[in-house]
Amino acid sequence: MRPQDATERSVVRDSLGVGIGVGLYGVTFGALGPAAGLSVWQTCALSLLAFTGASQFAFLGVIGAGGSPVAGALTSVLLGARNTFYGISLAQRLGATGWRRPLTAHLVIDESTAMAVTRDTDRQARLGFYWTGLTIFCVWNLTTAAGAVAGNAIGDPKAVGLDGAVAAAFLGLLWPRLDSTHTRVLAVVAMVLALLLVPFTAPGVPIILGGLTAVALGLLWRGDRDE
Repeated sequence: MRPQDATERSVVRDSLGVGIGVGLYGVTFGALGPAAGLSVWQTCALSLLAFTGASQFAFLGVIGAGGSPVAGALTSVLLGARNTFYGISLAQRLGATGWRRPLTAHLVIDESTAMAVTRDTDRQARLGFYWTGLTIFCVWNLTTAAGAVAGNAIGDPKAVGLDGAVAAAFLGLLWPRLDSTHTRVLAVVAMVLALLLVPFTAPGVPIILGGLTAVALGLLWRGDRDE
Protein backbone atom coordinates (compact mmCIF):
# COMPACT_ATOMS: atom_id res chain seq x y z
CA MET A 1 0.00 0.00 0.00
CA ARG A 2 1.41 3.36 -1.06
CA PRO A 3 0.79 6.52 0.98
CA GLN A 4 -1.34 9.15 -0.77
CA ASP A 5 -0.99 12.25 1.41
CA ALA A 6 1.16 13.80 4.12
CA THR A 7 -0.69 12.08 6.97
CA GLU A 8 -0.29 8.68 5.38
CA ARG A 9 3.39 9.32 4.67
CA SER A 10 3.78 10.18 8.35
CA VAL A 11 2.17 6.87 9.29
CA VAL A 12 4.62 5.02 7.05
CA ARG A 13 7.63 6.88 8.48
CA ASP A 14 6.55 6.10 12.04
CA SER A 15 5.92 2.48 11.11
CA LEU A 16 9.35 2.11 9.54
CA GLY A 17 11.00 3.64 12.60
CA VAL A 18 9.21 1.26 14.96
CA GLY A 19 9.77 -1.69 12.64
CA ILE A 20 13.50 -1.21 12.24
CA GLY A 21 14.04 -0.41 15.92
CA VAL A 22 12.15 -3.49 17.12
CA GLY A 23 13.43 -5.74 14.35
CA LEU A 24 17.07 -5.12 15.25
CA TYR A 25 16.39 -6.75 18.61
CA GLY A 26 16.16 -10.04 16.74
CA VAL A 27 19.94 -10.28 16.85
CA THR A 28 19.66 -10.85 20.61
CA PHE A 29 17.24 -13.71 20.11
CA GLY A 30 19.46 -15.15 17.40
CA ALA A 31 22.53 -15.09 19.62
CA LEU A 32 20.65 -16.67 22.52
CA GLY A 33 19.21 -19.54 20.47
CA PRO A 34 22.43 -21.57 20.31
CA ALA A 35 23.13 -20.65 23.94
CA ALA A 36 19.86 -22.37 24.89
CA GLY A 37 20.72 -25.48 22.88
CA LEU A 38 19.12 -24.76 19.48
CA SER A 39 20.93 -25.07 16.19
CA VAL A 40 21.23 -22.11 13.83
CA TRP A 41 18.46 -23.37 11.55
CA GLN A 42 16.15 -24.14 14.51
CA THR A 43 16.68 -20.62 15.85
CA CYS A 44 15.90 -19.10 12.46
CA ALA A 45 12.86 -21.36 11.97
CA LEU A 46 11.47 -20.30 15.34
CA SER A 47 11.65 -16.63 14.37
CA LEU A 48 10.17 -17.33 10.96
CA LEU A 49 7.26 -19.47 12.13
CA ALA A 50 6.50 -18.18 15.62
CA PHE A 51 7.33 -14.49 15.12
CA THR A 52 6.31 -13.11 18.48
CA GLY A 53 9.25 -11.92 20.55
CA ALA A 54 8.10 -12.55 24.11
CA SER A 55 6.91 -16.07 23.27
CA GLN A 56 10.19 -16.87 21.54
CA PHE A 57 12.27 -15.72 24.51
CA ALA A 58 10.00 -17.65 26.87
CA PHE A 59 10.59 -20.81 24.85
CA LEU A 60 14.34 -20.32 25.07
CA GLY A 61 14.09 -19.70 28.79
CA VAL A 62 12.29 -22.99 29.39
CA ILE A 63 14.49 -25.23 27.27
CA GLY A 64 17.61 -23.42 28.40
CA ALA A 65 16.69 -24.30 31.99
CA GLY A 66 16.34 -27.96 31.06
CA GLY A 67 12.61 -28.03 30.38
CA SER A 68 11.04 -30.09 27.62
CA PRO A 69 10.14 -28.61 24.23
CA VAL A 70 6.48 -29.30 25.05
CA ALA A 71 6.67 -27.17 28.20
CA GLY A 72 8.44 -24.47 26.22
CA ALA A 73 5.79 -24.57 23.50
CA LEU A 74 2.94 -24.38 26.01
CA THR A 75 4.56 -21.37 27.65
CA SER A 76 4.93 -19.69 24.26
CA VAL A 77 1.32 -20.38 23.31
CA LEU A 78 0.12 -18.98 26.62
CA LEU A 79 2.04 -15.73 26.10
CA GLY A 80 1.04 -15.51 22.44
CA ALA A 81 -2.66 -15.96 23.15
CA ARG A 82 -3.06 -12.19 23.43
CA ASN A 83 -2.43 -11.93 19.70
CA THR A 84 -5.71 -13.77 19.12
CA PHE A 85 -7.60 -10.97 20.83
CA TYR A 86 -5.59 -8.39 18.90
CA GLY A 87 -6.62 -10.11 15.67
CA ILE A 88 -10.29 -10.11 16.61
CA SER A 89 -10.23 -6.39 17.33
CA LEU A 90 -8.35 -5.62 14.10
CA ALA A 91 -10.25 -7.89 11.72
CA GLN A 92 -12.86 -5.37 10.65
CA ARG A 93 -10.42 -2.49 10.17
CA LEU A 94 -7.92 -4.53 8.16
CA GLY A 95 -10.52 -6.30 6.03
CA ALA A 96 -8.20 -9.14 5.03
CA THR A 97 -9.91 -11.91 3.07
CA GLY A 98 -8.95 -15.11 1.27
CA TRP A 99 -5.25 -15.99 1.19
CA ARG A 100 -4.36 -12.64 2.77
CA ARG A 101 -6.11 -13.55 6.01
CA PRO A 102 -3.60 -16.15 7.36
CA LEU A 103 -0.66 -14.04 6.21
CA THR A 104 -2.12 -10.99 7.95
CA ALA A 105 -2.71 -13.02 11.11
CA HIS A 106 0.99 -13.92 11.17
CA LEU A 107 1.84 -10.21 11.43
CA VAL A 108 -0.44 -9.56 14.42
CA ILE A 109 1.98 -8.60 17.19
CA ASP A 110 2.08 -5.87 19.83
CA GLU A 111 3.78 -3.27 17.66
CA SER A 112 1.73 -3.74 14.47
CA THR A 113 -1.45 -3.65 16.52
CA ALA A 114 -0.41 -0.48 18.33
CA MET A 115 0.41 1.24 15.03
CA ALA A 116 -3.03 0.33 13.66
CA VAL A 117 -5.55 0.89 16.46
CA THR A 118 -4.66 4.56 16.98
CA ARG A 119 -5.39 5.61 13.38
CA ASP A 120 -8.33 7.77 12.30
CA THR A 121 -9.25 5.84 9.16
CA ASP A 122 -9.22 2.21 8.10
CA ARG A 123 -6.72 2.98 5.35
CA GLN A 124 -4.33 4.58 7.83
CA ALA A 125 -4.80 1.58 10.12
CA ARG A 126 -3.88 -0.78 7.28
CA LEU A 127 -0.83 1.29 6.40
CA GLY A 128 0.36 1.33 10.00
CA PHE A 129 -0.28 -2.37 10.47
CA TYR A 130 1.31 -3.72 7.31
CA TRP A 131 4.30 -1.39 7.13
CA THR A 132 5.11 -2.07 10.79
CA GLY A 133 4.45 -5.80 10.67
CA LEU A 134 6.32 -6.47 7.43
CA THR A 135 9.28 -4.30 8.41
CA ILE A 136 9.67 -6.06 11.76
CA PHE A 137 9.22 -9.47 10.15
CA CYS A 138 11.96 -8.86 7.57
CA VAL A 139 14.45 -7.15 9.90
CA TRP A 140 13.78 -9.55 12.80
CA ASN A 141 14.44 -12.63 10.70
CA LEU A 142 17.56 -11.19 9.09
CA THR A 143 19.03 -10.17 12.43
CA THR A 144 18.02 -13.49 13.98
CA ALA A 145 20.06 -15.29 11.33
CA ALA A 146 23.04 -13.00 11.92
CA GLY A 147 22.80 -13.41 15.68
CA ALA A 148 22.41 -17.19 15.46
CA VAL A 149 25.55 -17.55 13.34
CA ALA A 150 27.47 -15.33 15.76
CA GLY A 151 26.09 -17.10 18.81
CA ASN A 152 26.95 -20.49 17.38
CA ALA A 153 30.53 -19.33 16.79
CA ILE A 154 30.90 -18.16 20.40
CA GLY A 155 30.76 -21.70 21.75
CA ASP A 156 30.23 -22.02 25.51
CA PRO A 157 27.56 -19.42 26.46
CA LYS A 158 28.74 -19.31 30.07
CA ALA A 159 32.13 -18.04 28.96
CA VAL A 160 30.60 -14.71 27.89
CA GLY A 161 27.62 -14.60 30.24
CA LEU A 162 24.95 -15.51 27.68
CA ASP A 163 23.54 -18.23 29.93
CA GLY A 164 21.70 -15.57 31.95
CA ALA A 165 20.82 -13.30 29.07
CA VAL A 166 17.57 -15.03 28.10
CA ALA A 167 15.91 -14.04 31.36
CA ALA A 168 17.27 -10.50 31.06
CA ALA A 169 16.01 -10.15 27.49
CA PHE A 170 12.57 -11.45 28.41
CA LEU A 171 12.39 -9.03 31.34
CA GLY A 172 13.32 -6.22 28.98
CA LEU A 173 10.32 -7.08 26.78
CA LEU A 174 7.97 -7.46 29.74
CA TRP A 175 8.89 -4.39 31.77
CA PRO A 176 7.31 -1.70 29.52
CA ARG A 177 3.99 -3.56 29.68
CA LEU A 178 3.79 -3.30 33.48
CA ASP A 179 2.25 0.15 33.16
CA SER A 180 -0.52 -0.02 35.78
CA THR A 181 -1.16 -1.25 39.31
CA HIS A 182 -3.29 -4.01 37.85
CA THR A 183 -0.52 -5.45 35.65
CA ARG A 184 2.14 -5.07 38.34
CA VAL A 185 0.06 -6.96 40.91
CA LEU A 186 -0.63 -9.76 38.45
CA ALA A 187 3.07 -9.98 37.58
CA VAL A 188 4.09 -10.20 41.23
CA VAL A 189 1.49 -12.89 41.97
CA ALA A 190 2.59 -14.95 38.96
CA MET A 191 6.26 -14.53 39.89
CA VAL A 192 5.78 -15.57 43.51
CA LEU A 193 3.72 -18.63 42.53
CA ALA A 194 6.30 -19.67 39.94
CA LEU A 195 9.15 -19.33 42.45
CA LEU A 196 7.27 -21.42 45.01
CA LEU A 197 6.70 -24.16 42.43
CA VAL A 198 10.30 -24.35 41.21
CA PRO A 199 11.52 -26.91 43.80
CA PHE A 200 8.55 -29.22 43.21
CA THR A 201 7.93 -29.19 39.45
CA ALA A 202 9.76 -29.75 36.18
CA PRO A 203 11.38 -26.79 34.38
CA GLY A 204 8.79 -24.79 32.48
CA VAL A 205 5.81 -25.87 34.58
CA PRO A 206 6.13 -22.98 37.09
CA ILE A 207 6.00 -20.46 34.23
CA ILE A 208 2.94 -22.11 32.70
CA LEU A 209 1.03 -22.29 36.00
CA GLY A 210 2.08 -18.79 37.02
CA GLY A 211 0.96 -17.44 33.66
CA LEU A 212 -2.38 -19.26 33.78
CA THR A 213 -2.97 -17.91 37.27
CA ALA A 214 -2.25 -14.36 36.11
CA VAL A 215 -4.67 -14.76 33.19
CA ALA A 216 -7.41 -16.15 35.45
CA LEU A 217 -6.96 -13.39 38.03
CA GLY A 218 -6.88 -10.77 35.27
CA LEU A 219 -10.18 -11.99 33.85
CA LEU A 220 -11.79 -12.08 37.30
CA TRP A 221 -10.49 -8.61 38.12
CA ARG A 222 -11.79 -7.19 34.85
CA GLY A 223 -15.16 -8.86 35.42
CA ASP A 224 -15.47 -7.25 38.86
CA ARG A 225 -14.59 -3.84 37.45
CA ASP A 226 -17.17 -4.12 34.65
CA GLU A 227 -20.02 -4.89 37.06
